[in-house]
Amino acid sequence: MVKQSIFGRITQLARANINAILDQAEDPQKMLDQMVRDYTNNIAEAETAVAQTIGNLRMSQEDYREDIDAAKEWGNKALAASKKADEYRAANDAANADKFDNLAKVALQRQMQSEREAKAAEPTIASQEEIVAKLKSGLDAMKSKRQELVSKRDELVARQKSASAQSQVQDAIKSIDILDPSSEVSRFEEKIRREEARVRGASELAASSLDAQFNSLEDLGEQTEIEARLAALKGGSKPAPAAIEADTDDSPVDYSVGADAATKQNTYE
Repeated sequence: MVKQSIFGRITQLARANINAILDQAEDPQKMLDQMVRDYTNNIAEAETAVAQTIGNLRMSQEDYREDIDAAKEWGNKALAASKKADEYRAANDAANADKFDNLAKVALQRQMQSEREAKAAEPTIASQEEIVAKLKSGLDAMKSKRQELVSKRDELVARQKSASAQSQVQDAIKSIDILDPSSEVSRFEEKIRREEARVRGASELAASSLDAQFNSLEDLGEQTEIEARLAALKGGSKPAPAAIEADTDDSPVDYSVGADAATKQNTYE
């Protein structure tokens, strides 16, 4: 029982999945077109059946008319034979009179048979006529229903196309809302601001580096002056204070050790 229950559940699940796939794969227009084709085929089959029934009715009606015509014809023959018998009987010809009376009786018998056949066919013909009338009415209703189906198909297909177009427009609107141009512009603006800030930072960094280089040059000049003054002290000379600032002459100053004192004096002056 457990195995059967599990198998039944698996079968039910498989059917549900298949039905879901079929529902997703259904194209309303194709399905409606197929319904119209199926209904058209049903109408064609119904027309064939109705045509056959009408044909049978017409055959019965023709047989009925033939029976009626035969009954009239045999009645006329019976009347003619009876008159002929009367003529022979008036002429005292009993043999021929009896002969034509017998022919009249045969004709009357055939007339009665034809009348019985016609009378027996009347209910069948009436039933067939009623059936044909109903079939024609049903066929007309089917044709009218098919026309309604075609109109409904056209309406639904138009509505489907309209809904599909609206869905595409809504999807486009959603994509526009997601990709808001103003947000994109803001993002680009922020990116450009960051780039501008990076350039300013690089410029400031370059400027500070250049200042540091000049500062190092000043420190180097100061160190050179210190070395020169130290050398002058060691050589017994008095170092010149602020020599570079006090120097108004373009002549070079010689701080080398062992230089001439007069030269140094001139340099100091």
